[in-house]
Amino acid sequence: MKTLLDVRGATKRFRGLTAVDNVSLSVVEGEIFAVIGPNGAGKTTLFNLIAGVMKPDAGSITFAGAPAAGVPPHELCRRGLARTFQIVRPFPELTVMENATIGAMMRAADMDAARKQAAEVLRRLDLWDRREAKAKSLTLPDRKRLECARALATEPRLLLLDEVMAGLRPTEVDRIVAILKDINREGVTILLIEHVMRATMALAQRIHVLHHGATIAEGTPDEVTRHPKVLESYLGAEAL
Repeated sequence: MKTLLDVRGATKRFRGLTAVDNVSLSVVEGEIFAVIGPNGAGKTTLFNLIAGVMKPDAGSITFAGAPAAGVPPHELCRRGLARTFQIVRPFPELTVMENATIGAMMRAADMDAARKQAAEVLRRLDLWDRREAKAKSLTLPDRKRLECARALATEPRLLLLDEVMAGLRPTEVDRIVAILKDINREGVTILLIEHVMRATMALAQRIHVLHHGATIAEGTPDEVTRHPKVLESYLGAEAL
């Protein structure tokens, strides 16, 4: 299978702190790949390196066969890499439809095409009935799905999801898990950070585990949950 994202020896330092320490991983086109680890493990910093928000101090990042390290986020988005953020910040005074349309404008030929693409995404994410509501009026689960909708409206090949299920109730988590499985079946590769282990185990084909910025394990969900270092530093410590 074709590698869509390849990270080799990525390292990021902030003065005396090494937030990401020589991390390597590859995401195959069509899969769902998860990155997990305790708070402060370097997960979001790794996402920021992949998405072009930060440039690595060492190592290389390749997306869709082309160098990606240090490439601006808007250019990576044009190439097909979109992301969500842990703290969702939609345009509060704009409607749900308007928020999604902004994402769709990345590729649409005109506003009619952008609105059509936005409408398709909102239906897919169960937000169509809320399309005229202002984003500031949405519940947390709806804001999380709107964050996904804005990214998905750009028609990505690779979708980076940063804790889209944090703070949700179990029924809400199950709803997003089902939506993400459908999105993946339609051809979108997914790389996610997630603390909700039930969701991670249901979604991911492979899991990469970080601790203090460094890799401690990678494998299938079954392999990772049996790994002694993972049990000691993360799963056991957090009683998950």
